[in-house]
Amino acid sequence: MNKTDLLKSIIERLEIDLDMIQRAAQTAYETATAEENIAENKYDTLSLEASYLATGQARRMEEIRQACKAYQQLTMRDYDPERGIQISNLVQLEDAQGNQQLLFLGPEAAGLQIGTGPSKVTVITPRSPLGQQLLGKFEGDEITLVLGNGRQVQEVVSAW
Repeated sequence: MNKTDLLKSIIERLEIDLDMIQRAAQTAYETATAEENIAENKYDTLSLEASYLATGQARRMEEIRQACKAYQQLTMRDYDPERGIQISNLVQLEDAQGNQQLLFLGPEAAGLQIGTGPSKVTVITPRSPLGQQLLGKFEGDEITLVLGNGRQVQEVVSAW
């Protein structure tokens, strides 16, 4: 996976998400302010609900805008075997059963997935438990995640 192409894909996906949320927020705003939706009694809450929705969508829109800006300003760095895993590194993990996953340690947009199948990359941030554990780790290191009542050990197979 080429990190430059991955960065472009992340930015494109965030821009698409931003466009969709802007249209949804505009629709909710128009619903909230439409004259025909003015409350006629205390049980008529369509306008109020639409205004709550518009407010939430405006917040999400700003989060996506900030994430897009963070990725546009991101300096891509190669994995440094002296410093370990850092932001902008692509990391391949493998669990005890041989299942592998590709993770991109980014500044924002946790959970975003780019690609499909074995080349699927999931974006994580240093604020996540997994991201916190990966920072500063080296190829060959193991990390342990506590998931519910169980523990999952994964090895850093490679980083770039």
